[in-house]
Amino acid sequence: MHDREKNIKFAVILNIGFTAFEIVGSILTNSLALLSDAIHDAGDSIALTSSLVLEKKAKKGPDKIRTFGYGRLSLFSAVISAIFLVAGSVFILSQAIPRILNPEHVDGFGMMWIAVIGITINFLAFLKVRRGQSVNENIISWHMLEDVLGWIAILFGSILIQFWDNHQIDSLLTIGITAFIMFGVFKNLRKSINIFLQGVPEHIDMDKVRNTILSIKGVKNLHDVHVWSIDGENNIFTGHIVIDTNSLKYVDEIRKKIKQNLEKCHIEHTTLEIENETFCSGVECEDDHK
Repeated sequence: MHDREKNIKFAVILNIGFTAFEIVGSILTNSLALLSDAIHDAGDSIALTSSLVLEKKAKKGPDKIRTFGYGRLSLFSAVISAIFLVAGSVFILSQAIPRILNPEHVDGFGMMWIAVIGITINFLAFLKVRRGQSVNENIISWHMLEDVLGWIAILFGSILIQFWDNHQIDSLLTIGITAFIMFGVFKNLRKSINIFLQGVPEHIDMDKVRNTILSIKGVKNLHDVHVWSIDGENNIFTGHIVIDTNSLKYVDEIRKKIKQNLEKCHIEHTTLEIENETFCSGVECEDDHK
């Protein structure tokens, strides 16, 4: 088993174990803040588990039915996790808001020790996973760091509950954690929807893409340009490239240069249609002639 897969499996086991630990802790301390963090960890567990399962299928190459391959399967883990987290967050808020008006007793001392354990173990896990070099491992390490920060917030909240004997703090902390979770959910969901709708990936600057092509000697114009991504990592460009008549004999060199320049823009797969400046096809050209 590769170190990458070991690290992801380690993160899955840790998240599942800590989800159960937090649920028990939330029941014993009557803390909604712990329960909201447990839902966050459960969402991470679902995303990581489905990622492990779907990642193997996503690596399958193109076939007669899926000519682009199965790369987009890896996006489903984000969608599945988002649905779970939204449902869980709505439930948590429905419990936390009434508690602000009618506070319930929370065991701040028990919360504090659970938070200390959470900070220690999640920080050690973060140090282990952050040594990985893959995109997945980097994302997981950031999830671990978010967990550490969440536990620190719970620790401070538990200390304030004990110091001020104000049990509304737990509800306010719960709403804060839930808002943070929802912010992350909608941010990631927006990226996934953009990929499914074949939108331009957020990290690609279309002006830069056009300018890097137009800067090549012999290129006069380009039109019917489309840039999208299979899975957020493998990006695709298609377009019509108009070159001057004198450069027609250098078509192969121009095509090679365009592909090299697009790779610098994080576009790995290109399909180019080269056209003479005296001839133009495509929707944009038809509009120009009207």
